[in-house]
Amino acid sequence: MDQGAGAGQQPARGRLGAPSSGTRAPGTPWARFSAWLECVCVVTFDLELGQALELVYPSDFQLTDKEKSSICYLSFPDSHSGCLGDTQFSFRIRQCGGQRRPGHVGEKRGDSGAPASLQREPAHFFGYVYFRQVKDSSMKRGYFQKSLVLLSRLPFVRLFQALLGLVAPEFFDKLAPCLEAVCNEIDQWPAPAPGQTLNLPIMGVVLQVHIPLRADTPEPGPPKQSSHETLLPAPVVLPSVHELDLFRCFRPVLAHVQLLWELMLLGEPLLVLAPSPAVSSEMVLALTSCLQPLKFCCDYRPYFTIHDSEFKEFTTRTQAPPNVVLGVTNPFFIKTLQHWPHILRVGEPKMSGDLPKQVKLKKPSRLKTLDTKPGLYTAYTAHLHRDKALLRRLLKGLQKKRPSDVQTAVLRRHLLELTQSFIIPLVRPARGGGRGAGSGPDSLPSRPQEHYMASLMPLQKGIVPWKTPPQIRPFCQDEFLQGLERAGPQLTCVLKGDWLGLYRRFFKSPHFDGWYRQRHREMTQKLEVLHLEAICEANIEIWMKDKSEVEVVDLILKLRERLVRAQGHQLPVKEATLTRARLYIDTAIGSLPKDLQAVLCPP
Repeated sequence: MDQGAGAGQQPARGRLGAPSSGTRAPGTPWARFSAWLECVCVVTFDLELGQALELVYPSDFQLTDKEKSSICYLSFPDSHSGCLGDTQFSFRIRQCGGQRRPGHVGEKRGDSGAPASLQREPAHFFGYVYFRQVKDSSMKRGYFQKSLVLLSRLPFVRLFQALLGLVAPEFFDKLAPCLEAVCNEIDQWPAPAPGQTLNLPIMGVVLQVHIPLRADTPEPGPPKQSSHETLLPAPVVLPSVHELDLFRCFRPVLAHVQLLWELMLLGEPLLVLAPSPAVSSEMVLALTSCLQPLKFCCDYRPYFTIHDSEFKEFTTRTQAPPNVVLGVTNPFFIKTLQHWPHILRVGEPKMSGDLPKQVKLKKPSRLKTLDTKPGLYTAYTAHLHRDKALLRRLLKGLQKKRPSDVQTAVLRRHLLELTQSFIIPLVRPARGGGRGAGSGPDSLPSRPQEHYMASLMPLQKGIVPWKTPPQIRPFCQDEFLQGLERAGPQLTCVLKGDWLGLYRRFFKSPHFDGWYRQRHREMTQKLEVLHLEAICEANIEIWMKDKSEVEVVDLILKLRERLVRAQGHQLPVKEATLTRARLYIDTAIGSLPKDLQAVLCPP
């Protein structure tokens, strides 16, 4: 597909052809729509401009010029793909500038209950694309070329692909009126609340989806229709809002799944060169999903072109390659990024009954800038031995014509158990090893399997009402590594290898940093909650008897700050504790002189 230099120059136009007029104000009729999507874009090919943004809906959603240009280029396959007919793929772009609209309280509450990997992206947009290219003699170039793009902050690739599959064919026939009707239907959907099974009507069809909850098992079954309601027509039940057919995505690389899992775990730079945006984006999304339940903390781009605004940033040779997984279709990247340590070249997918030819491990020195054969070009040596039993099981499934979703379940469970075996020693203390001050019977409660992190917490008896809570002990890597031989992953995983070396490299990766920051944040919040509960269980009147006005005012301000955070769902505080805290604030204010009361409680 030709890439025009003027992409994105045409002004976005919304309903009735009105130009895009600014950011969406809070309280508009599009509040429910915004819980799912930022906007819908239509990208077409203009003979003078190349790819051009034809429509943005709702028309009042503001995109910067850089974002418009990126959306235009990433919504069309490049000239090396040769995609005819209908193609679906996805991309991910960095948001330019500040926040577009205020986040709703419901969104914050939803994110707090969602798995880390499914929370909204605060600094990136996902683009879900349905591209059509068909011969059309009425067009000057002889082809009809247009893309319908859903822009969202939610990584619900399975849901939005299904939605595009329903909407896009109808849109290409009826154009703008159809799009307006669809957006109005989405604006009636309930918010994507974690733990809920939702019925989402669209164009005469009801999509039924389950929004995962953080406490859900990693492999929830398909949502079941509620017995007390009968939906007509019967809903189309999606087994997942986000999980791809992992077996289909990994078919050409099954022999190297564990090595790729290690590369993802360590946040290594990886270039994925594929024959089409569909193969590229699915491979990248499959790779970034194989660390669940860990959140993928590095950057990733399911589809990337030489016209992207970050092209120079990612291809510079003046510094080490960034921690990013990059999906491309242009062979030019082989030459540009040949200094990258890992390059995966995959061919056209073959969906025959037999296992396709597996890509071979090859040294980077064998990488050719032209006509590069499929292969995983890397000098990396895996720390863990390959699990041959997994490959035999998947081959046996192919021979027995086992459905792809069953094969995917086998593969996903293997990766899940591998990740959990790696993580459990980090969160569970070594038996008989050095335990922190919080590992005794008085230590603070923790989530299941998080005893090591709990050992870093102070003793609960050390949290007293009128003193600053004690500090959380720092994570000690040497202490953890010393106990690895007694309580390492070998207790839950049959794989042999250099686990110690893998942990040492993991500690230097963005994923350890992201994982530890999240755990430390949760522990700090737990300390604040316990401290607030300790205050509310104490007798405030006795405490105030010998306290100065400054000390009383300081307590009032601190309690108010905790209440504000709790009401914003940043602290998991019980309602009874909040009620008692409000009563304490009123009692403390009532003990102060009238002039101070007027300052603290202005009319």
